[in-house]
Amino acid sequence: MGVDRWNPASGDAPKKDVKEVLTPAQARANATAKRMLRKLVQGEAPPTAPMRIVDRLAGSPYANFTIQVGKAEESARKTIDFALRLAETMFRYGAGALEVETSIIAVTAALGLRHIEVDITNQSVIINYAPRDAVPITLLRVVRSWTNNYAGLVEVHELVTDIASGGVSRDEAYRRLDIIIKKPKPFPRWMVSVAEAVFAAAVVGVIGGTVFGALVAFVTILAAGQTARVLGKWRVPDFFVTAISSFIVTIVALLCFMVHLPLSPSVVVAGGILLMLPSGRLVSAVQDAINGFPVTAAGRFLSAFLSFGAIVAGISVALVTGAVFGAERLNVAETITGSLPLLWVLVLVAVATVAICIAEQTAVRLVLPTVAVALIGYVVYYFCMYLGLGGRFAPAVAAVVIGMLARIISLRLGAPQLVVAVPSIIFLLVGLSIFRAMFVMTLTPEDSVSGAVGIFNALIVILAVAAGVVLGDNAARPFTRSNGQKDRRRNRRR
Repeated sequence: MGVDRWNPASGDAPKKDVKEVLTPAQARANATAKRMLRKLVQGEAPPTAPMRIVDRLAGSPYANFTIQVGKAEESARKTIDFALRLAETMFRYGAGALEVETSIIAVTAALGLRHIEVDITNQSVIINYAPRDAVPITLLRVVRSWTNNYAGLVEVHELVTDIASGGVSRDEAYRRLDIIIKKPKPFPRWMVSVAEAVFAAAVVGVIGGTVFGALVAFVTILAAGQTARVLGKWRVPDFFVTAISSFIVTIVALLCFMVHLPLSPSVVVAGGILLMLPSGRLVSAVQDAINGFPVTAAGRFLSAFLSFGAIVAGISVALVTGAVFGAERLNVAETITGSLPLLWVLVLVAVATVAICIAEQTAVRLVLPTVAVALIGYVVYYFCMYLGLGGRFAPAVAAVVIGMLARIISLRLGAPQLVVAVPSIIFLLVGLSIFRAMFVMTLTPEDSVSGAVGIFNALIVILAVAAGVVLGDNAARPFTRSNGQKDRRRNRRR
């Protein structure tokens, strides 16, 4: 109908507007145009809307979680306490910040808590639960100790997966976590000590040392390891433990050189300190920074550079002590290149990877897959260097391959990616370059500029390796999507 409009001042009679009648097709076209214009102007979601915390699970192994209804509100405090204990255990066993955060979100969401906020630093975890029209709950847990236990981390990952799939109640999860914490590590302490010494000997062989040099490195690391354990029992700070260990390695190499034994002191020192170098911590710090945890990354960077400083201090004191007793001033930071054929290098890389897996307390079923990933990564690195890609780009390419293979293999075996990735990148030798640069800046002040440039170049390589591992992890997600589809089908059947 038209609408009557009449202006009394004009005195005219009311007139009736003529309204255009649209056909159904025109009406639909107008409605579609209005919707498109509204989307173009407003977007599909308000630009200031906060992201739901469960969206952080996208791309993680826990993206398809099942909510256990009816058990959340009356026992929220117990659920948060369990999540904090789980997070503390994961940090103690060597997990990264992103892995800890996704595990907390998956567990609390599966147990029915939807209003969770998580804040993680390098040594503490805060969980805030603020339901509507209720008193919020905020709990804090501080991580005061760390230990090598990748096998325990794998079991925690399996526990989180089971909770996210809806098959484990909170009480059962408490019981299983207690079993994981109290369970002994897969390898005894004496085997770990021998594995660390074997690792040092294998590294000496890879970087061009002789058999006698490898034997000296083996004995030296055994002595340094036992000394470090005694100092640890006395609660000596890690800085001084690392400095004393590097002092022992260097002084033994100097003594062998002074008596004219057939070995290169720089090779022995490099092989001996490689296990002390915080290469994995540096890569984890860069990964945390990339994944959005700057505070955690800053803390790990500071801790890593303190370790480098302790190593340089121990070596410097050993060199000065040797000079007092008439020894020559050695350049233990010289660039070292291997001279063995590729086949023998791969054998040594495999032996060293097994040794580092034992030292990190990796689960037995993951040792051989980790060795395979390490060998493939080293082959990629070798051929990239052969093709002339350079010392910066070649480690990055190898790290991408390692990151992809580590995610695919680890998720199929029910383990987090870092358990396979971290031992596999040790032979990219990202820590030796920073050590050399810091050593040059400390003992040769006239070359401080070249030392600063060396540190910058080393940081670029470390950033490239860490970014490559993260990129490989993300690039492998389409190949691991079948695992999430299996979880979704299992959850539907439940």
